[in-house]
Amino acid sequence: MNLLKYLLIGNAVLLVLFVLLQSRGVGLSSTFGGDGAFYRTRRGPEKLLFNLTIFLTTTFALISLILPLWDSIVATLQ
Repeated sequence: MNLLKYLLIGNAVLLVLFVLLQSRGVGLSSTFGGDGAFYRTRRGPEKLLFNLTIFLTTTFALISLILPLWDSIVATLQ
């Protein structure tokens, strides 16, 4: 089904964008002298972005699992 393929592509693009928009300061920056040793809570837009990233990750995984199954079902019906 082409709709599922387009949804998967759109979901992947948004997922990459949302992951890149999240700046936490605990990646490689701590290796090069950045301070990532503190804990803070997410609030406002940062929390929304985090929750949307989780939602997109879940939907990406589900569509990735459903798409081959759907294609095999359609192939057997033809």
